[in-house]
Amino acid sequence: AVISRAEALGRLSRGGFRIRQESFLGNNLCIEAKKINEPLPGNENIYGPLIALPRIGKNGNIIKVYKLRTMHPYSEYIQDYVYRLHDLQDGGKFKNDFRITSWGAVCRKIWLDELPMLINFMKGNMKLVGIRPLSRHYFELYKEETRKRRIKYKPGLIPPFYADMPGDLEAIQASEMKYLDAYDKHPFLTDFRYFWKSLWNILFH
Repeated sequence: AVISRAEALGRLSRGGFRIRQESFLGNNLCIEAKKINEPLPGNENIYGPLIALPRIGKNGNIIKVYKLRTMHPYSEYIQDYVYRLHDLQDGGKFKNDFRITSWGAVCRKIWLDELPMLINFMKGNMKLVGIRPLSRHYFELYKEETRKRRIKYKPGLIPPFYADMPGDLEAIQASEMKYLDAYDKHPFLTDFRYFWKSLWNILFH
């Protein structure tokens, strides 16, 4: 069977291998990898349209965040590899992210992939407005001060990113800290203001 580049790399990473380099011989992808760890536990529903991704929630607890699949299967296991290859682009997304399918790119443009997070809202481990729930790898890219602060709060469906539209990782962290400072003083008013400002930016900007 033919599988995608992302799935091939993801299967190796999940199996405990570290990817060293890739090269193509004709249409065949050759991967050099080294075994460094025991295999990681697999996510449920690897090939299904709905996926539950492990994310860092309040008090540093790992929660399963529900999303529509926008990436090739096993892609979640190579986030650190994609970061090492291409770093981040403006807005904090990964550059040249080959893990995203053509259908997934369309879903992301209209925020369709995030609708299943309403399950998390109903389960009570996320609120409507709040900091974004992060993967372990992305969480480790943050400053230690920001990491310690943000785990004190429940993550939200609509992050302050959409209100402030920060350009890079530094600005994203500053945006979250500004939101948390305001939330500590006026929780309801802050979330109300951020909700409507974010909605305006999503619809028109």
